[in-house]
Amino acid sequence: MTDFTLNIDAEGVGTIVWDTVGKSMNVLNLEALAELEAHIDAALADEAVKGVIITSGKEGTFAGGMDLNIIAKMKEMAGDNPAKGLFDGVMNMHRILRKIERAGMDAKTNKGGKPIATVMPGTGLGIGLEIPLATHRIFAADNPKAKIGLPEIMVGIFPGAGGTTRLVRKMGAMMAAPFLLEGKLSSPAKAKQAGLIDEVSDDPMADARAWVLSEPKFVKPWDEKGYKMPGGAPYHPAGFMTYVGASAMVHGKTWGAFPAAKALLSAVYEGATVPFDTALKIEARWFTNILMNPSSGAMIRSLFINKEALEKGANRPDVADERVKKVGVLGAGMMGAGIALVSAKAGIDVVLIDQSQEAADRGKSYAETYMDKGIKRKKATEDQKVALLSKINATTDLDALKDVDLIVEAVFEDPKVKAEMTKKVEAIIPEDAIFASNTSTLPITELAKASSRAEQFIGIHFFSPVEKMLLVEIIKGKETGDRAVAKALDYVRQIKKTPIVVNDARFFYANRCIIPYINEGLRMIGEGVAPALIDNAAQLLGFPVGPIQLVDETSIDLGAKIARATKAGMGDAYPDGAVDEVIFWMEAKERLGRKSGAGFYDYDDKGKRLGYWDGLAEQYPRMDEQPDVTEVQNRLMFAQVLEAVRALEEGVLEDIREGDVGAILGWGFAPWSGGPFAWLDIVGAAWAAEQCDTLEAKFGARFNCPALLRQLAEDMDGFYDRFSTADAA
Repeated sequence: MTDFTLNIDAEGVGTIVWDTVGKSMNVLNLEALAELEAHIDAALADEAVKGVIITSGKEGTFAGGMDLNIIAKMKEMAGDNPAKGLFDGVMNMHRILRKIERAGMDAKTNKGGKPIATVMPGTGLGIGLEIPLATHRIFAADNPKAKIGLPEIMVGIFPGAGGTTRLVRKMGAMMAAPFLLEGKLSSPAKAKQAGLIDEVSDDPMADARAWVLSEPKFVKPWDEKGYKMPGGAPYHPAGFMTYVGASAMVHGKTWGAFPAAKALLSAVYEGATVPFDTALKIEARWFTNILMNPSSGAMIRSLFINKEALEKGANRPDVADERVKKVGVLGAGMMGAGIALVSAKAGIDVVLIDQSQEAADRGKSYAETYMDKGIKRKKATEDQKVALLSKINATTDLDALKDVDLIVEAVFEDPKVKAEMTKKVEAIIPEDAIFASNTSTLPITELAKASSRAEQFIGIHFFSPVEKMLLVEIIKGKETGDRAVAKALDYVRQIKKTPIVVNDARFFYANRCIIPYINEGLRMIGEGVAPALIDNAAQLLGFPVGPIQLVDETSIDLGAKIARATKAGMGDAYPDGAVDEVIFWMEAKERLGRKSGAGFYDYDDKGKRLGYWDGLAEQYPRMDEQPDVTEVQNRLMFAQVLEAVRALEEGVLEDIREGDVGAILGWGFAPWSGGPFAWLDIVGAAWAAEQCDTLEAKFGARFNCPALLRQLAEDMDGFYDRFSTADAA
């Protein structure tokens, strides 16, 4: 297998073509890297070669990055001394890219050598930009669909093949920050404007050839005498505040919970004070530090490997293609309007139904407003808006559903209303159409009783706002058939979201875990724990918002409604009376959260939080001695992860990969941890079981250690050891 090939033409231009065997997009592995080095050596040694162009054999793309499956295994491959093995491996990558960068020049005089350019036909991510950054000039095709950037931070690592050091020296720390710390991706035109690349061209190969043959000056600025860091180095008056501000920004956004961001900042800061080659070594050390941290492996596994597997249908039944051609959306409220929007964006014809034409039109206008915002930000065009809106037929006429192949019902959360709509619609739609309910709490098996085709009835639970949230939860009722599951999975793939498939149970999976998180925060309010301690403890764990803020955002009356319905369903087994006391009191005070301008927080006229409401402390006086932050964190964390374990025990979850991916994408579960099962593997089942016993003794049976977790603790086993595949789970 050969991923790189070298061709030398009559004019002395050597072209190295990257074409990864068996992949639709180039990804780099260690064998391919050795091939690249061999071709560079051959070109530099050949007197007939005047210069080199590195390009892609894949139409419209350059490279998708390093094969993260390799990165995930690098620690295992590194031998008895993994840190040293990892460091040596990373330094070998630096050595090869530095060879490209120096291109045979004399170390002292910078004389000689051969110019090396990169031609990017399209997208270049991660190592797919780090290799170009080591070349002397980057030419990109004028391909507006292409994305260029360094997104490593999004999966718990940072650019470790010189991308961090080179970008900071090329652009300065301030200008490089969005690309390194946020993983910002840009079109070629914007990448050139920002300074990531050098040229955007209609014919980048021709322009690159002309440049290579022009005998250009190609020494990198940092290899010349007198080089000064753009924007100033850390101890330069101009640069000092940049690094102080960057540190504040990172800690403000991550609360110290994401190791990669802190390591990246350290590599940038320390590297900016030393010569380039020493800076590469510092970058390698911090990159090794991150690869040794279990967080990076957990994030890569959940947010790349497992997420990609689920999106490609890892748990899809063996059923023929079920892609959706036309979808009927029942209910044009916020959820229905969002579902119609994402369906139309995917090119699916939509029939959007509501009781009145005014309501249906209002639902369609949601898509219009969305496109108008995109046009204002230059992310969309008027033609695209017209095309999208033409896909949505907003109507009150149920007969318009006669040729749909999927129904997504998003009407009021009332079983009687849903049952009535199910019967009406099934009398019109084709016999083989699949009927899905977007309910977030009502059991699918019960809703399916209104259907005459229970095997074609399924739950498709979207999260709000639909167009922004990445996760879709697919719920199988007791009689749901394989074709319905395949249809739901194919539909979710069409609208470019990530599916998890769960079995029917109260609150399914996501709400089953997030409600205890909110409830534990409310319990602590009733106990007299300071709300700031509760919310801040959660954010220090890496959660996007604390439970008190979250209940304000989702609305207090919704929480009260769910509590009443749950109590009615569970009867004497209902465990959350202490929570109800707080939430019902707030409801009675008409403090319903952000939407009403008053909740656990006070708000100004524009909806900005002003601080916690003083009346809360009057009703629930603060404890004189507040609990330790670690205890608060353990309560919040275990309230969620124990429900995840119980969901696996009870068969609601069939695959721990879905449990971890669903938790991160569905409610923002501490992404650094890789999800609840990954977190339990990081801390160890034995420690987790011990904490359960401590929490149960102090706070009650809700912290009782599940039998599965206890068994893993006794066996010194982990979830990903025990359930490494879907079949094992």
